[in-house]
Amino acid sequence: MTRLAVVTGAARGIGRAIGERLEAEGFAVIGVDIGDALAETSFEPVQVDLTQPEGIAAVADVIGDRRLEVVVNNAGITRDARLVNLTEADVAAVLDVNLGAPYRLCQALAPRMSAGGSIVNLASRAYLGNFGQFNYSMSKGGVVGLTRALALELAPGVRVNAIAPGLIATEMSMAIPEEIRQKMVANIPLGRMGEPEEIADLVAWMVRPGYITGHVFVVGGGRSLAP
Repeated sequence: MTRLAVVTGAARGIGRAIGERLEAEGFAVIGVDIGDALAETSFEPVQVDLTQPEGIAAVADVIGDRRLEVVVNNAGITRDARLVNLTEADVAAVLDVNLGAPYRLCQALAPRMSAGGSIVNLASRAYLGNFGQFNYSMSKGGVVGLTRALALELAPGVRVNAIAPGLIATEMSMAIPEEIRQKMVANIPLGRMGEPEEIADLVAWMVRPGYITGHVFVVGGGRSLAP
């Protein structure tokens, strides 16, 4: 029987790397994204907005009566600003995409998951707090809470863990002004940004049968709890 995985934010960056790695591990991957770059992937595409009920329903419809083994909640956005410049719309959008969508997707898909299945949520090292990222840090802190609560509720049948990446070489990170990005890299003990494939490697390991649930893996090149 084909093993089935759902990966959100699968059109590019970390999500695409995760989907491709899971395919290499033998999974059939349903790639979910709001953008049309899904057409460039080998995934079974579902182009929807996961902040809308019909988007969640569309993913469930594509799964149909197939048993689901893996869900990776990767889709996310930023709307960075200092607190004095942060708008209610910026806060609402980031919370809805980064936290609301994973919550709703897990609520819809958890009953479809097979025993021994795994959910991996992409948080961020920013859940520890980042200057100018109040809304983003709030949302990723929520993802950590969601992960731990789901791990308790879905045990022992489904394991739920989170990855909290630091600075990863994606389009989002490369959009940071060069001077600021280089200062960020200078604070990383390993002296470089991480690669999307390194996050994908960890996901591939995490979805294998194991004894770990409710855990948050900080992947920051050595910069974890340090300021």
